[in-house]
Amino acid sequence: QRRRIMQISKFTDYAFRALIYLARNRAENTTIDKLAEHLEVSEHHMKKVIHKLAKTEYIISTKGRNGGLKLGVEPIEINLGKVLISTEENLNLVECMNNPKLCPLMTSGCKLKGIFSKSLQSFVNELSQYTLEDIL
Repeated sequence: QRRRIMQISKFTDYAFRALIYLARNRAENTTIDKLAEHLEVSEHHMKKVIHKLAKTEYIISTKGRNGGLKLGVEPIEINLGKVLISTEENLNLVECMNNPKLCPLMTSGCKLKGIFSKSLQSFVNELSQYTLEDIL
């Protein structure tokens, strides 16, 4: 089995899925339970995702009888690159990007870290060209 060089976390994947669902169902409030069931993910994971997204402008979470989750802004205002950056804990492609002491080659002027860093920035820049509206 071939391993991918870069893969976003399940957390970010679930965040994108939740935003898509909420954007497609803007007329109604939804719950974490309903989101988890519809998106086929665990309720536990979805709670974590929604907790993080509710700290941003992307999702409004209201309590009470008529409460629930709704998209906080229009889909065109939700930049996919910004979602990625706000949900990924670690975008480092290789360990040395975060801790140069892990690789003895770093002291001998290794240029690989710079190439990975530039490639990662290109990925984020490309994703940043799109909004939630573009993927609905």
